Amino acid sequence: MTDKLKITQIKSTIGRPAVQGRIIRSLGIKRMHHTVEHTKDPVILGQINKVSHLVKVEEV
Repeated sequence: MTDKLKITQIKSTIGRPAVQGRIIRSLGIKRMHHTVEHTKDPVILGQINKVSHLVKVEEV
């Protein structure tokens, strides 16, 4: 099992609640189709859970 996650934004935050846009930004995602890597920990997993409909997550 790996402890890294690759997170890519696949849908826009336009028209979504502001908190979802802030979560995307706090993950380090700056624009559509931008990919970031994070370690798998409860904080990151909780953020991903809140915006799971906007992102694609892969284990690295």
